[in-house]
Amino acid sequence: MRVIPVAGLAVTLGAALPAPHSHAEGQCTEDAMIVFDGSGSMSEMGFNQLDQPRIFEARRAIRTALPAIEPFRNLGLIIYGPGTNPACKNIDVRFAPMPEAAEEIIAAIEALQPDGETPLTEAVRQAAEVLNHTQRPATVVLVTDGKETCGGAPCELAATLAADSADLTVHVIGFKVRSEYFTWDSQGNAHRYGFTVSRCLADQTGGTYVDTETVDELIDALRETLGCPIYSGLSGPVRIRR
Repeated sequence: MRVIPVAGLAVTLGAALPAPHSHAEGQCTEDAMIVFDGSGSMSEMGFNQLDQPRIFEARRAIRTALPAIEPFRNLGLIIYGPGTNPACKNIDVRFAPMPEAAEEIIAAIEALQPDGETPLTEAVRQAAEVLNHTQRPATVVLVTDGKETCGGAPCELAATLAADSADLTVHVIGFKVRSEYFTWDSQGNAHRYGFTVSRCLADQTGGTYVDTETVDELIDALRETLGCPIYSGLSGPVRIRR
């Protein structure tokens, strides 16, 4: 078993988690914003070009995870990447946290056509502002497949949020993140697994960085970072990198 911090609480992987007794008891007290990477790299495929684009798998994960989460937490959504503004200005605040948001989030991700750059630092900053982070506890979950491409400094933002927030936790889910350098496995196959630079957003705010490669891992990461401590709904192991 492994114990990891989730929004300031300890959750033991592999342990049985109690089910909520009622909607009132299970309601999370912190609102959450999902910051979703809709940049052009989300349309890319795997190493062998035989896999589906990342967005196809991300859609399946969102469809599976969110309906079980929405009864327990108010959710909001920001998408960055596509749009008609200058490349690094396309940050779309779809809506602030609200009850029963799963259907709207799913619809937004289903309709998303990945394009554009990756202004993830500014997107997270805007999510924190939507959450009124200087006045009350809140959670941001960033889902990204790569690095900041718009000149933002995520580690500087992380330090600012840690200093100024009432209690803001930023979790970062890296989905099929690729580094700039190849590594080789024992069979001589090349891989480019890596960390997103935005990991420091989690490290400095008490959040968790989760590295995911498959749909199931992404589902589990969404449940772990967005789900209440009393009900994460884990279906399998999550690969936590620290």
